[in-house]
Amino acid sequence: MNILWLILGWLSLAIGSIGVVLPVLPTTPFLLVASFSFAKGSDRFHRWFTGTKLYKKHLENFVTDRAMTLKTKFGILLPASAMLIIAMLLVPSIHFRIFIVFLIIFKYVYFSTKIKTIKGAVEVD
Repeated sequence: MNILWLILGWLSLAIGSIGVVLPVLPTTPFLLVASFSFAKGSDRFHRWFTGTKLYKKHLENFVTDRAMTLKTKFGILLPASAMLIIAMLLVPSIHFRIFIVFLIIFKYVYFSTKIKTIKGAVEVD
């Protein structure tokens, strides 16, 4: 099974890398799938990733306690909302605009009700 996860990881990484230069192909979802797949397929990658500053600062509390600092929540919500608002302004379809408004509202409701807000973050050197 690990081999399948690693194959999926490399495939997603390749497609995500192509998405960097092709504007019609999204990059981030493929890179997230690649990271997830590598973590599932390789204990070494999983140990390395959970030891990084990025993981310790932003993800460790979420993984263990489903909690984030207010700064981390806004660091996720505000840029994502900005991108959705730009998409909403550029798309002429009223149905798609309404869907985006509901999506933005859902994000904020979910983050405020389902993810605990904690004070401070773990200091990482």
